[in-house]
Amino acid sequence: MAQSQYREVLTDNFPPEISIHVGDQVLVYRKEVYKIQGEDGKTRADGLRYGENPGQEAALYRLVNGNLNIAGVEYARPGLPLVSGLADMDEKTAIMYGCRKHPSKTNLTDVDGALNVLRYVADSPAAVVVKHNNPSGAAVDPTLSQAFLKAYEADRVAAFGGAAVVNRPVDKATAEIMNSLYLEVVAAPDYEEGAVAILAQKPDLRILKIKNIERLKELQAARFLDFKSLIDGGIVLQQSPVNRVLGPADFTPGTCVHQGETYSTRPATEKELQDLAFGWAVEQAVVSNSVLFVKNGATVAIAGGQQDRVGVVEIAVAKARRNYLELLCQKRYRFSYKELELKVSRAEKSVSALKDLVAEAEENKAGLLGSVLVSDAFFPFRDALDVAIGAGISAAAHPGGALRDWESLVAANEAKPPVAVVFTGQRAFKH
Repeated sequence: MAQSQYREVLTDNFPPEISIHVGDQVLVYRKEVYKIQGEDGKTRADGLRYGENPGQEAALYRLVNGNLNIAGVEYARPGLPLVSGLADMDEKTAIMYGCRKHPSKTNLTDVDGALNVLRYVADSPAAVVVKHNNPSGAAVDPTLSQAFLKAYEADRVAAFGGAAVVNRPVDKATAEIMNSLYLEVVAAPDYEEGAVAILAQKPDLRILKIKNIERLKELQAARFLDFKSLIDGGIVLQQSPVNRVLGPADFTPGTCVHQGETYSTRPATEKELQDLAFGWAVEQAVVSNSVLFVKNGATVAIAGGQQDRVGVVEIAVAKARRNYLELLCQKRYRFSYKELELKVSRAEKSVSALKDLVAEAEENKAGLLGSVLVSDAFFPFRDALDVAIGAGISAAAHPGGALRDWESLVAANEAKPPVAVVFTGQRAFKH
């Protein structure tokens, strides 16, 4: 496969404007075009580079007219564009931000996925790194640079070549950290003086300024039309979900009644609830079937897209171990864990180098001790929670409503020390 196909900007043949009729209501969309200075120094106007893969024409449309209201529910209106408003940057601004490559469909949907998390954590500096439309890591911290670093280091392997999105202007300290890593996209509400010059040292980095990030809270309860296209040309139309858990107070205690007996767990601590609420925000952007671990305002491991609940927990635990080993290896040797394994196999490094890292990971339970577990759906059996308890969690959140909820609550109480369970009262499937 020739590398040149990844650099080619396709000329899409989609119309400049489309309209969608929903009953007697009409939504009007305008195709977005970007003016970007190319590698040859010339400025050209194009839409998306390509779709999900080279060779797929694609276009991005912005809602410009129409206020959809169905059964008294108002949907997102024109006037608050985020990813769809990138073309608002004029030619001078686009060049200033070093955008030398037109974005692809995946670049923009990665950014949109991160914004789907950031709209629920707007009160703190936060960062989300997305890869293939799934978060690889997310974190909040009083300092933006640390929020980004924690989000990236949550899974350095998956974050390689990802899209980093933050909800505060990028300062020079954050830009320096970003510049030391390989990213495809950086998106932020703005960039402080000197930050763009640092980021622009990477010629292929797409540096995006997303207006209206400071207004993300306005979109917490806003619905939009969600389309799923079928291979026969048909479509499934649904409302977008609305996250009801916006903070610790929105959880309910994990409790149920089975055969006349009430089952419950110890109350979750304030710290556990804070991490659970943050994890539930991240879950809004993870492809189902999914679970994730959170500790101290940062994800430890995220697993999604699986077919069974216990399996996805096992994968998340395995990823946590890999993430921990990778981070240890990078800090100790300045290269990846897989490289260390290769060097050991070639007798270029001692076997003890591997054993020491593995021993440290096992001693610290790969960073999972004291973490919390968030699941996008209930546990049909106790097995998934048993795996997470064995990994070291102190609390868990899931929708509740399973026939065997009582079994999971028993498992939580049998843990040493006991584990707290809270319910979200809603499922967070994303397919």
